[in-house]
Amino acid sequence: MKKIVKSSAITGAAFLMATSAIGPGFLTQTTVFTRQLLASFGFVILISILLDIGAQMNIWRILAVKEKKAQDIANEILPGLGYFLAALIMLGGLAFNIGNIGGCGLGLNVLTGIDTLYGAIISCVAALFIFWMKEAGKAMDNFAKILGVLMILLTMYVAISSDPPLTEALHRTFVPETISATAIVTLVGGTVGGYISFSGGHRLLDAGIKGEAALPQVTRSAVTGIVVTAVMRFVLFLAALGVIMKGGILDNANPPAAVFKLAAGELGYRFFGVVMWCAAITSVVGAAYTSVSFIKTFHPWLTKNERWIISFFIIFSTLLFLAIGNPVKILVVVGALNGFILPVALAVMLIAAVHTKTIGSYRHPVLLQCIGWMVVIVMSWMGYLTIANWLTN
Repeated sequence: MKKIVKSSAITGAAFLMATSAIGPGFLTQTTVFTRQLLASFGFVILISILLDIGAQMNIWRILAVKEKKAQDIANEILPGLGYFLAALIMLGGLAFNIGNIGGCGLGLNVLTGIDTLYGAIISCVAALFIFWMKEAGKAMDNFAKILGVLMILLTMYVAISSDPPLTEALHRTFVPETISATAIVTLVGGTVGGYISFSGGHRLLDAGIKGEAALPQVTRSAVTGIVVTAVMRFVLFLAALGVIMKGGILDNANPPAAVFKLAAGELGYRFFGVVMWCAAITSVVGAAYTSVSFIKTFHPWLTKNERWIISFFIIFSTLLFLAIGNPVKILVVVGALNGFILPVALAVMLIAAVHTKTIGSYRHPVLLQCIGWMVVIVMSWMGYLTIANWLTN
């Protein structure tokens, strides 16, 4: 029985990470970049997957070996660094959760016609229900798995309906006409940036899956999470490509909704409502859980009252959305800051991996270290360019 529970937690952690990444921004980014790069966007997805796996395997393996949350590891490396990292994660998680709550409202609006604000409130209650169930961890795992599979299946139906040029897409995935470094970094940041890369890793720790003996399971879970995200990304890419190649004009206000409607008519549009709600609500759950996991180890009272703190986090996000609507400027600013969170956090993990006083006899693979530092350098540079561009505009 215990083996079954752990197996469920391993899969659940992968889906928690994946569904945290697949939010409203994920749907929009994928559609917009497909419109810009056409079939060559497949190459961008492929490269980003390799970088994502490198970054996530580094982080999850080191968390497992250390048997500690990222903020505690950071404080061991440099006192106070863990608090700084936790503050960045909480700020980013809160800002993006406002957008996620808005995405929930939009999804229910498309699906049922209910006002977006009421849809947001209903979704807030649904998220709170998950965390107040008797076995909240198991409920969160199952919730992420079921909605993750549902999103992929519905988007797959739309992709088939759009009849994309599969041969061209496959060819350009390996031999692109155009390469966009910005698109690659945006996808990496959107998949394993900010709180996302830690959501599954921290979930495994909470489920008791840790230590050097658990590394095979941790590695499998980390790769599975990236693969699930990649499947959703490729399916949505094919759906958008099929629509665009046939001359479909995407609405700038909501590009992914236009893809679903142009490909599969009114039914497709309703499917978009379901996919948007699933993407947004799972991101609400992932952001709330992971953000609070970054502060709960600082004091026993925080650990004891984790559910109440998570509930406050979700309710506060909802109230902010109701008060100011979709905070585009906040999302842009924190989105830029989010580009710095991954390299900072990943660099801390990589330093911890060779910190012999705290890592024990474990030897972190050199190849993973090299890939990890490459991601740190690339994401730091692009994050700097993003901030500089924002400040000058």
